[in-house]
Amino acid sequence: QVQLVESGGGLVQPGGALRLSCVASGSISQFVIMGWYRQAPGKERELVATITTGGNTKYADSVKGRFAISKDNAKNTVYLQMNSLDAEDTAVYYCNAGRFVDLDWFNHWGQGTQVTVSS
Repeated sequence: QVQLVESGGGLVQPGGALRLSCVASGSISQFVIMGWYRQAPGKERELVATITTGGNTKYADSVKGRFAISKDNAKNTVYLQMNSLDAEDTAVYYCNAGRFVDLDWFNHWGQGTQVTVSS
């Protein structure tokens, strides 16, 4: 059973920064893609950033230039560095990981970590 555990959320002032971490229960090399999604109150969950096994990254337009996704295979951890935060970034942030088991695709989610941007 794959487990993803997020941490690093909290309350930050506008213009501030936070780094989220997502630790997997096993090697992250088993995942074809890992990413961060977020869900604000009353809104649908949306993609924030993804990173592939090969290190290719993708970002939502709203966070390009402010957020950076990275991973540390040795620590089984994916990070999301968030800079220049504003109120629109307030949401629950979820870690996601996808992998194949034989020919079946499995999508795994963490429990989420709250990020609140407020003065």
